[in-house]
Parts: sequence; structure tokens; C-alpha cells
Amino acid sequence: MFHYTTIATLLALMFYFYTSVQVARARMLYGVKAPATSGHPEFERVFRVQANTLEWMPIFLPSLWLFAYYLSDAFAAAAGAVWIIGRILYMLGYAEAAEKRGVGFAVQMVATAFLWGGSVYGVVHQMLGA
Repeated sequence: MFHYTTIATLLALMFYFYTSVQVARARMLYGVKAPATSGHPEFERVFRVQANTLEWMPIFLPSLWLFAYYLSDAFAAAAGAVWIIGRILYMLGYAEAAEKRGVGFAVQMVATAFLWGGSVYGVVHQMLGA
């Protein structure tokens, strides 16, 4: 069973849900009516956090689960927690200014690269029967 990876997945989805709610709130606060994705700069930063999180989910989630399956549930979940922390840092930095999102982006990117690289290693290792 992959209990830890399940928890990491649920926390990542909870964070994404939170960013989606923040976009809805920013739409009302800054008067940006759907389907517009631009307008007030504060809205645009909130929107970009949510959109960028969504853009990374198809890379992060499969890598998380493949790593858990082929290598380790606990290490996958730990890297997943680092990814979530990176996304939170990204959100907090971007809320201040677009230039301040870099640290959070780097943290989540390294976590994703670790998960993806481990997934590739695990699959190849399994295929070669080593």
C-alpha cells in the first residue's frame, strides 16, 4: 500500500484547490469576469500561481506515483512534501512580486526532477531485472 504517497497526493490536490479558490476570490475582488485571464496585476499573479501549478501537475503526479511504485513510498511522499513546500513558496513569492517566485519554482522543480529521475531509474532497473 502507498499510504504516504496517497497523503502527499491529497495534500497536492488540496493546495491546487486552494489556488483555484484564490482565483475565484481575486476575480471578485478585482472585477475580472470569466473567461478573462488578464486585468488587474494582482489578479494576474494569483491566476498564474494556479495555472502554473496546474501545468506542473501532469509532470509531478505520475512521477510521484511511479517513484513510489518502483522505489519507495516514503521517499516519494517526502519529495512530494518538498514539491508542495516549493509551490507554497512560489505562491507567497509571487504574491509579493513576480520576481520573487524563483526560489519556490526551483524547489518544486528539483523535487520533480528527483521524482522523475528516480522513476526512470526504477523502471529501467525493473526492466533489466537487476
